[in-house]
Amino acid sequence: MSIWTDILEKLGLKKPEATASKPVVGPGPLGAKPVAPPPGMTAAPGAPSPAPMAMVDVVGKLDKLAGKNSGLDWKVSIVDMLKLLGMDSSLNARKQLATELGCPANLMTGDYAQMNVWLHETVLQKIAQNGGNIPASLLKK
Repeated sequence: MSIWTDILEKLGLKKPEATASKPVVGPGPLGAKPVAPPPGMTAAPGAPSPAPMAMVDVVGKLDKLAGKNSGLDWKVSIVDMLKLLGMDSSLNARKQLATELGCPANLMTGDYAQMNVWLHETVLQKIAQNGGNIPASLLKK
């Protein structure tokens, strides 16, 4: 599992991967007759898309965790955010996360302050894109 997926799960933005196998809906073996979709599902093109995801109170969750861990400020530090979530905040973990999220290579060498800033901004942006209530003041302009 990726670090990014772990972040989403810890914030309640993604459900953990199920271990049980799910039924496969799709074409059957060659020569098999088509199977109707299960009741309640529509196979017609142009069917309505799923309802938008509900907003998750990420700010409340992180602020509550920060209250229990004074001195950690998730609003300005990717290291602090990872620590609040109980995740590995080491340089290697941050480099892996930066790679997963497409950080420019020039920010991932030498002075890692620029990588950390990019990573913090990008993680907040992606949390917002995935249904988290990140204030506009914390998002990249």
